[in-house]
Amino acid sequence: MEFSELIRTGQAQAELLRGPEMPPLRGTLCVTGHHLLLSPGPQATPDLWLLLLRSVDSIEKRVAGDAGTITLRCKDLRVLQLDIEGVEATLDIARSIEALSSLESVITSFPFFYRPKGLRLGEAWHFHPPERYYKRIARETRAWRLSEANEDFSLCPSYPRAVIVPRAVDDDALARSARFRQGGRFPVLSYYHAPRGTVLLRSSQPLTGRQKLRCAEDEELLRAVLAEARPGARGFIVDTRSAQAAKQARMTGGGTEAKAAYPGWKRLHRPLERGRPLQESFVRLMEACGDPEQSMDRWLSRLDGCRWLSHVKEALSTACLAAQGMEWEGACILVHGAEGTDSTLLVTSLAQLILDPLSRTMAGFQELIEREWIQAGHPFQLRCAHSAFSHTRPKHEAPIFLLFLDCVWQLGRQFPLSLEFGEGMLLALFDHSYASPFGTFLCNSEKERCLCEVRTRTHSLWSGLNQPKEQRKLRNPLYVPNPLAIWPSVEPQSLRLWQGLFLRWTHPPEPSEVAWEKVWQIATDQKTEGSQPTDSASEPQP
Repeated sequence: MEFSELIRTGQAQAELLRGPEMPPLRGTLCVTGHHLLLSPGPQATPDLWLLLLRSVDSIEKRVAGDAGTITLRCKDLRVLQLDIEGVEATLDIARSIEALSSLESVITSFPFFYRPKGLRLGEAWHFHPPERYYKRIARETRAWRLSEANEDFSLCPSYPRAVIVPRAVDDDALARSARFRQGGRFPVLSYYHAPRGTVLLRSSQPLTGRQKLRCAEDEELLRAVLAEARPGARGFIVDTRSAQAAKQARMTGGGTEAKAAYPGWKRLHRPLERGRPLQESFVRLMEACGDPEQSMDRWLSRLDGCRWLSHVKEALSTACLAAQGMEWEGACILVHGAEGTDSTLLVTSLAQLILDPLSRTMAGFQELIEREWIQAGHPFQLRCAHSAFSHTRPKHEAPIFLLFLDCVWQLGRQFPLSLEFGEGMLLALFDHSYASPFGTFLCNSEKERCLCEVRTRTHSLWSGLNQPKEQRKLRNPLYVPNPLAIWPSVEPQSLRLWQGLFLRWTHPPEPSEVAWEKVWQIATDQKTEGSQPTDSASEPQP
């Protein structure tokens, strides 16, 4: 299929309305295979306005007289209005945008055509391999090994080729454990907490079913985890489903770890919403944020009714529970829900940010995203197919990754000196996870990326974000390394709506941008004078 077959009208005269406080643009509107662009007339600014069609979430069109209007609601939460001359041109452009923005083929998406100056294909894809993280663990303990039993993705299609497992467990046992876990996601190491010698693991649910089946190799794997920690070590299984949901899962072949089969392990249920309820919460939040006429009482009622901040609270609380088990009780932690690709990754990644100072650096955070979300098999292609404005009924969409970014923003707000990256980094990750010229968030797993040759045919997002000109927008100028754990408050008074994301297109951004630039200037001047900001007085205490 050629892109030209889907473009009904190549260009038209139009006026673009981009939101409050932004002047309209008038010029020639053009539709290409991947972009919508508007070229202003010779009397206006020479800058070209460009929109990646993949970022369009929904489109509305209406005509009146000899003109028409197209409203584009974007995955990055922008709302754009195009006033177009000519009814036929309006309808043809709307149909073209609808067709081109909904193409499902990965290899025809823009990242496979994007060739920016100064970047080379293959660059930065090698920055965060599993081998690098394993080498760091190997310096601390010899109890773990890097297994390539999944080299051909036959054990688990959603795991990377190499995973970290107990040294005492061989690859044959891993294969049997994989057959006992949903989707083959047997327990693997997520994080080694060196100060206490404890570990954080992740997996999917065991397939015990109605017959309460057991797997000796799966039981052996978890026994080996405790044996390698220290004599008498104990573990907690943090199940991100309710006890009732876990019990119901047995009716369809799933289930939980039986207490008698896994001595030393205690199960804790901490239910986290995922799937459609989380997507609907996101939609209701954006509906509330997009209504400028509501009263204060109405706004507060809708904010409470959407339950978004409740999801933030529950995610942070569960991550704190996992982190406290490792730090305070010296216990090993296994996290799983059903599939192990959504709320499981949310908890393991947040727990690492709380405990691990390295994860709070710019490079460490990028590695965390790569290792705990991308390589760990979060299905970005499915979860981020639509944002908050789509008119289609949700299928697989769920803003799990956005919920993670919101939780990280809450950490940064409560501990403003402890994260090396700032809000700009989180906003960039949100935007690119839904629509990007880079290939990092394409597909649903490493297996799919290999089949599509993503790593050899597209550019890595990290190569773009790590360019010097980008770093000033992404880094936190107040950052001071903090070797301690950061324990967030999850009290209602402590959690805030992330205005920089949810309201960034409805409130003028200039004041915050000016303030951010001033902070950079002050921090740069202090460093030039040889002084550093202190971390003691400004940092909230646990």
